[in-house]
Amino acid sequence: MHKHGLLALLLLGVLVGSGCTAPLEPESRRAQRAATAAPSPTTSPRPVAAPTPSGKPLQPPPSLQVPKLPRIPEASVPPPQTGPVLGGDVSWPQCPQGMGIPQKQGQGSPMPVAGARFVILGLTNGPGFYPNPCLASQVEWVRSRGLMAAAYSVISTPEQRHLAAYGRTGPFDGRTRLGALSNVGYQQARFNLDTMRSAGLRSPIIWLDVEPVPEFDWPPDATANAAVVRGAARGYTDAGFAIGAYSTQALWAHVVGDLRLGIPEWRAAGQTSRAEALRRCGRDRMFQGGPSVLGQWVEAGRDLNLTCPGISANLGRWFHQY
Repeated sequence: MHKHGLLALLLLGVLVGSGCTAPLEPESRRAQRAATAAPSPTTSPRPVAAPTPSGKPLQPPPSLQVPKLPRIPEASVPPPQTGPVLGGDVSWPQCPQGMGIPQKQGQGSPMPVAGARFVILGLTNGPGFYPNPCLASQVEWVRSRGLMAAAYSVISTPEQRHLAAYGRTGPFDGRTRLGALSNVGYQQARFNLDTMRSAGLRSPIIWLDVEPVPEFDWPPDATANAAVVRGAARGYTDAGFAIGAYSTQALWAHVVGDLRLGIPEWRAAGQTSRAEALRRCGRDRMFQGGPSVLGQWVEAGRDLNLTCPGISANLGRWFHQY
C-alpha cells in the first residue's frame, strides 16, 4: 500500500525525527494523522447522493446497518503454525493498467510470491468512497489457491462533497465540525464493508491504513484527522469486526498526532529486508499503543509480510482460510 514517493517520505522521516529507520515508502499497491474525544452520538437522516467528477451521483451504501459476514466455520480455520508465516498484500496497483480512477489507475503490479500463505486485500482505490475496481478477481485469485485472506482499507480526509453528503449521517453530532468529520469516517467504513461483501471477501479483521494519500492528502490538522480515523474505527466495530492499524511511527504522528487506539498493529519497514520487518515487531516500534501482529517490507516490487512472534499459532484470529 505503500510507495507514494520515496524522496518525500525520506524528508518526512528527517522532519518528524521519530527514530523510525527506513521511512515507509507508501503504497506499492496504492502507488506510489491528535487524539480527540469522540463527539457525542446523535442520529440524522440518510444522506443524499453527492456528485462525482463524472457528473454521476455517488451512491451511498445501500444500508447504514451493514450485516455481519457469516461466522467462519471451524473447518475453515487455518491450522496452527510455528515460526513466522509469509504473506503479501495487494490492492488497486495489481489491477490491469488503466483500470480505476484517473489519479490511481491500475499498474498491473505482480501478485504475491508463490510462497505466500496469506494475502491482505485492499478495499479502496486509494482514498475512501472509491472501491478497489478489481477486488472480486483478487478474491478469486486467493480462493483458487486456497490461501488465507484479510482486508485493509485506506482512510482518507473527506472531500467537500462527501462531507456535505455524510457529515450529518452517523452516530456522531454532525452539527459540530469534529462530529461531521467522524461521521464521514464512519461512512467510509460502511462503504468499504459493502465493497467487501459485494466482492465475496471474508475477513475477521479490517486493518485501517493511516498514511499520506497523494492527491487526496490529509490537511495539517491532526485533531480533525484523528476524528475521521476514530469514525472509521467505530464504523467497523459497530458492524462486528475487529480492527487493527497499519502505519509507521513517523506517518501515524504526521497524520493523527498522538492518537492512541490501542488496537493491533501492522508495521511497515519500507524497502528494507525480512530481518528489518521482523525487528518492527518490537515494542520500540509501537505507534498507537497496540501489540504487533505483522511486519511488512518491500522487495522486487511486492509488499511482503511476516507474522510477528506469537501470532502464527492462532492465524484464524487474523485470517479467513479459503
